[in-house]
Amino acid sequence: METANQNIYPITRKVNKNGNIEIGGCDLIELANKYSTPLYVYDEATIRSITKSYKDAFKSYPNINMMFAAKAFMTKAICKIMEEEGFGLDLCSGGEIYTAKSSGFDMSKTLFNGNNKSFDELNLAIESGVRTISVDNFFELALLNNIAKSSNKTVRILLRITPGIECHTHEYIQTGHLDSKFGFDLTQLDEAIELIKDEYTNLNLVGLHAHIGSQIFEKKVYFDEVDVIFKEIKRIRDKYSITLSEINLGGGLGIKYTESDKPISIYEIAETIIESVEKHAKEYNIESPLIFIEPGRSIVGTSGVTLYTAGSSKQVPKGRKYQAVDGGMSDNARPSLYQAKYTVEIANNPNGEANEKVTIAGRHCESGDILAKDIMLPEIEEGDTICFYTTGAYGYSMSSNYNRVLKPAAVLVNNGKSDIIINRQTYEQLCESDVIPDKFI
Repeated sequence: METANQNIYPITRKVNKNGNIEIGGCDLIELANKYSTPLYVYDEATIRSITKSYKDAFKSYPNINMMFAAKAFMTKAICKIMEEEGFGLDLCSGGEIYTAKSSGFDMSKTLFNGNNKSFDELNLAIESGVRTISVDNFFELALLNNIAKSSNKTVRILLRITPGIECHTHEYIQTGHLDSKFGFDLTQLDEAIELIKDEYTNLNLVGLHAHIGSQIFEKKVYFDEVDVIFKEIKRIRDKYSITLSEINLGGGLGIKYTESDKPISIYEIAETIIESVEKHAKEYNIESPLIFIEPGRSIVGTSGVTLYTAGSSKQVPKGRKYQAVDGGMSDNARPSLYQAKYTVEIANNPNGEANEKVTIAGRHCESGDILAKDIMLPEIEEGDTICFYTTGAYGYSMSSNYNRVLKPAAVLVNNGKSDIIINRQTYEQLCESDVIPDKFI
């Protein structure tokens, strides 16, 4: 069964009677005029469709929790949607913890993840009622135990491991292979467990956590991941008489950015994971564990588009034509960071003949600020609204104020109505943290 992550467009996308692209019942040109550009636009129906697909795909396994990987796109409004859809939150910073708590989210449905959590962040997690902390390294084990001990609390933990599985994705987003900054190597696991048993008595080890990467198009790697985790659970049970009842398999399911991408469906990975869990539980005589799945990109990526306004252009003699827009690497770092590719349309001329090769250039003082290279589009006129699809994940999350450019607004669209979920930054807000030393006054 096809799921929304296998499509480039949000599920409500259409061309309306005015010849403009419409998403969530809202004309993108009207949105650009009302809210200005650059503008992040999120289709609520697509987000909810994907969360429902995840729940439906895994419904045959009775003991599973869905966690949204908040790093993909974290706002108070998204927290509300995830809570309504029955998802927990996988958090990886104090800021994400604070956002979740301040939105009113049930913190007993959260997990704190990350490779270099600070004292303040771990303390905030405990004080905020985060359910479980995924511990990444020996330094964190000792630090977390000291914090828990001083608070006279016992903290539930998972140990994050690197399972040694390498998926075919960009080098920067592979997290499960052996040479990774994340997690305990399997050869270090016994030392960690012995410390927890003998010294770190304020830590309650309940399971293992692994993550094999992002933008994954293969289903076999999920089977292999479960295999590695169950072998460790059995070995730990046999050696230490410790029964681990929870496993976190991470997320990483890919989405379709361009026609060349061929992601698998949510149902395919669910079938693979459930088959592998049931096989290994039976083989090793292990009671079926509570499974956590933490998708991020595949939940919000397809739902989001980014709108820009076309500005200046430049035709290099016997070379490229550059078309500049009013945003760039400050609102979407992925093309510069990962050489990511996107599907692009002119929102006010989606059906025009794509007869011109152009390179969409950002507005920043960087030669590498290129959003899309050598793509075919209808001839662009100054003032046209340019729409980049599948920008819902890691656009706003990785945004910056490079060149002191303001961060864009974000709107949620549904049934013809648009709601602001992030206000456009103002110049006053941009400068509010600046301080002039007294010696200059």
